[in-house]
Amino acid sequence: MVEKKSMSIGRNASSVAIATIILLSSAAGALSADAGPKQAAKRPAIKTNRWQEDWSVLADPALRTEPLDSLKYVPLIPSDPQSYVSFGATVRERFESNGAPSFGIGGVEHDSYLLQRAQIHADFHINENWQFFTQLEDDRAFGKTTIGGADQDRVDLRLAFLAYTEDFEAGTFKARVGRQDFAFDLQRFVSSRDGPNVRQSFDAIWADWETGPWRFIGFVSQPVQYADEKAFDDTSNGDFRFSTLRIERQVLGKNELSAYYSLYQKDNAHYHDGGGYEQRHIFDTRFAGSSNGLDWDLEAMGQIGTIGSKDIRAWAAGARTGYTFEDIGWAPRIGIQADIASGDSHAGDNTVGTFNPLFPNGNYFSLSGYTGYANLIQLKPSITVKPTDQLTLMGAVGMLWRQTTRDAIYVQPNIALAGTAGHGGLWTGAYFQARADYAFNANLTGAVEAVHYDVGDTIRQAGGHNSNYLGAELKFSW
Repeated sequence: MVEKKSMSIGRNASSVAIATIILLSSAAGALSADAGPKQAAKRPAIKTNRWQEDWSVLADPALRTEPLDSLKYVPLIPSDPQSYVSFGATVRERFESNGAPSFGIGGVEHDSYLLQRAQIHADFHINENWQFFTQLEDDRAFGKTTIGGADQDRVDLRLAFLAYTEDFEAGTFKARVGRQDFAFDLQRFVSSRDGPNVRQSFDAIWADWETGPWRFIGFVSQPVQYADEKAFDDTSNGDFRFSTLRIERQVLGKNELSAYYSLYQKDNAHYHDGGGYEQRHIFDTRFAGSSNGLDWDLEAMGQIGTIGSKDIRAWAAGARTGYTFEDIGWAPRIGIQADIASGDSHAGDNTVGTFNPLFPNGNYFSLSGYTGYANLIQLKPSITVKPTDQLTLMGAVGMLWRQTTRDAIYVQPNIALAGTAGHGGLWTGAYFQARADYAFNANLTGAVEAVHYDVGDTIRQAGGHNSNYLGAELKFSW
């Protein structure tokens, strides 16, 4: 009776939220169309990180053509169009049906539920130099059997930072202090975690200097640790710290070469072969770009340090490349993705070899959560097509092995499957992924993703079985 009632609540919440999203988006889209292509083109695009949007263009009254534009641009100093406050909101509704989280190992079988993320923000600009941005977020998991830290977090402060920007003759200086988010590259290892329901924030001091083709970044942070006992109970403290120095350089045109060093420190960390205070020194390099239809993103990371009384020696590498046939209908892109991450090959010795994926984005492999970036070898061919400007379709097959049989098979974010370490062979399994993304208009997007995972003998012997995932989402942004 409890499960049926919970699912009924989830379905009712889903119906009301989705209907509201569609009505708001239809109104916004209708007035946007009336504005004409010339004016609409000058409006800023909605971004995943809302603090990066610049609504100062609405200082021109002729461009205030959509509902509530009077709240998207509220002048603070009439004589200075760069001084204004902008309000906004984002609502994301995602229904998920998961045949068996963690392949049924641990006792959880089929689960269907609604994930809801609601955000509101206020963005203050005081002239062209100063910005204060604050955002509240409420995350709910209606009808979910097991609720993890990335599933639900009742209303809390997600972002609140003060930013300063100054242009000099030699370059541009930027700084931020407060609760913020940041993401690097494809977000393999450092992300704002947009895939799961609860995004990742950091209480940090950030600075960067941009000059010509160079960019230098440095920050110190305490990652936010999430609680769900009451509203406004998220915290950060010295028990968990993450700091970085990063250099970027444009090469061979607009292609990017980057490298960074990070210090990751965490009390009471736990791995298959060790635990205790973790101090991990991280070295990362990446080369990404595109040329004549070919695109590539190559990244490698090494990790050394200590955990408890043991040494850390871990590493990983990822490559995503593809070729887009731009002159063919639907612009097909043929892609290949390869990933490898170390596991611990000698249990009981003085070295922990399991790779720490840090702050990975949940949708780097797929939204299903079946694949973690540790003790992994993956080969994933894919094809992506665009039948229309609004619709993108993708299909892929992922083939997975362990880097070493001495360590476990991992699921997202870095969870070892019980009964797999030291048992079975290298083959983990294969998954088949299909995804469709559709942009209804500038404010409303939708996506559907399906994954079938065919497990190998190691997972079967540990008590697991094949799993299927289906996710469907609508996201409205104002």
